[in-house]
Amino acid sequence: MKKVLFGIFAHPDDEAFGPSGTLLMETKAGTELHLISLTLGDAGTNPDDVADLATVREKEWHRAGELLGAHRQRYLGYKDGRLCNLDMIEIGAQLVALVREYLSSASDDVEIEFMTNDLNGITGHIDHIVAARAASWAFYTLKADDARLTRIRYACVPEQWLPEPNTHWLYMEAGRRAEEIDEVIDARMHHDEIIAIMRAHHSQRSDGESHIKNRGENLGLNHFIVRS
Repeated sequence: MKKVLFGIFAHPDDEAFGPSGTLLMETKAGTELHLISLTLGDAGTNPDDVADLATVREKEWHRAGELLGAHRQRYLGYKDGRLCNLDMIEIGAQLVALVREYLSSASDDVEIEFMTNDLNGITGHIDHIVAARAASWAFYTLKADDARLTRIRYACVPEQWLPEPNTHWLYMEAGRRAEEIDEVIDARMHHDEIIAIMRAHHSQRSDGESHIKNRGENLGLNHFIVRS
């Protein structure tokens, strides 16, 4: 049985700073990984004051994808920080078309899985929410007439890491309770590789180093809500 995983995220570093340990374990186990980014993160931090941050971030994303073992990477063409309901509908339709194109030449014994961020956007970023909901719409639309769609995994934050809502930037909900979390993947043995993947996003190094410091020994421990 061949497993294909579509990782659908809003920004080029979302998978690296999030469930990169799980994605790395998947590709090491033979999963074919397709990474999809809705935007190029052109509204992100620009510490080096480059003229074209989007181009820089796209190169960083492809480098991180190589380190993750991604089979293919696609950018869907949306602007960072500007996603809305209308975009969500368009994005869902694009995702359905992409996966159907893949399935049109795939064997019957392939299984397709989606991965995205928590429906609450984790940080509360509207782009994250749009990505998660568009991925969900596409998944259930495809699954309705194709049994090769198996499950969708939502990367989330556990309550013990974030016991209270955070309003330091946007409104970030408290982490998920233990009974809400369906799967925990321990990729901590790949610590150095995960750091290399995160640091590939050099322009976003402030966020990356903050994640590395805050997670400490838990770097590579990923939590998921799973739906089928």
